[in-house]
Amino acid sequence: MSPAQALAVFAASAGAGTINTIVGSGTLITFPVLLAVGLPPVTANVSNTLGLVPGSVTGAIGYRRELAGQRPRVLRFGAACLAGGATGAILLVTLPSKAFDAIVPALVAVALVLVVLQPRLSRALQARREREGTTAPLHGGALLTAGLALASVYGGYFGAAQGVIYLSLMGLLLDDTLQRLNGLKNVLAALVNGVAAVLFIIVAHMDWAAVGLIAAGATLGGVIGARVGRRLPPTALRALIVVVGVVAIVQLILR
Repeated sequence: MSPAQALAVFAASAGAGTINTIVGSGTLITFPVLLAVGLPPVTANVSNTLGLVPGSVTGAIGYRRELAGQRPRVLRFGAACLAGGATGAILLVTLPSKAFDAIVPALVAVALVLVVLQPRLSRALQARREREGTTAPLHGGALLTAGLALASVYGGYFGAAQGVIYLSLMGLLLDDTLQRLNGLKNVLAALVNGVAAVLFIIVAHMDWAAVGLIAAGATLGGVIGARVGRRLPPTALRALIVVVGVVAIVQLILR
């Protein structure tokens, strides 16, 4: 890798770490750059997954205030996401590289619709519960846990727009602020990327130069992303999620 290529990978990784912490979809920045510098697709994917883990960790640390009181959620959802992430990583090394290409853009599009409609849908669900005299399931119920687990299968496989999917599910089924859910999203993403990375180290070929550059850039980006993202009002954060998600859909279709 030439110095110019190394600089491009580092810069892309810093941008990916920033956008991952605020929204998600940072893989759509780093993955094309890794392909452009000559890495094979699977090597680029697994190297990218491992390299982005430190950025997820620094992003989660930056959201530690928003994570206060969410330990039960982290434990419950974390276990489901770890299982899903491990499954996705296994699928990556056993299935054809384009196995998810057809379904992923549609999945992200549905997630974006849920993000846009989440306030209205949440009010409608609350009004229905009040009429029926029921309460919301604790921690979102089995539906949310299963949904996050399935999203994590995709996250362990490729992960572009994984954060958008997490936020759409949690925003609909949990009664909490978008910023607190974003902090939780960062923890779950770190867990999924981490377990997938461990499996990739064992069974797949890594480009360790790329991993090091991505890790350095993503670590810096995670710090920046937390500082910027925590200051965004809910409307601006929701709008940014939609913009990033639309870009993700376009790139996934054209890739």
